[in-house]
Amino acid sequence: MARPEVLDRIKEAEREADEIVEQAETARKERIAEARERAEAIREEAHEEARELEEERLAKAETKLEAERKEILAAGEAEREALEERAQSRVDDVVTFVVESFEEAVHAQT
Repeated sequence: MARPEVLDRIKEAEREADEIVEQAETARKERIAEARERAEAIREEAHEEARELEEERLAKAETKLEAERKEILAAGEAEREALEERAQSRVDDVVTFVVESFEEAVHAQT
């Protein structure tokens, strides 16, 4: 093989190698861009799932708190009614006591 022919083959091989390297670099950049896009999509999806989970937990907590609030109010109402009934049942005793105390005070002055 003649020297010019060998030189041409070497130059051609170098051009082919440069093209292969350039194609590989382009492919690498594309894969990196795709990977970044996928990573961003995964992050966004995870963020959305976390937000939905947070909202769900908050709704459950609010429901639980509302149920507890109703229980506390019902217990307070029942206790108030019980106290009111006890107080009402003692009205006659209190009236009698006050009247007797007043009469004693009046008799003590006379």
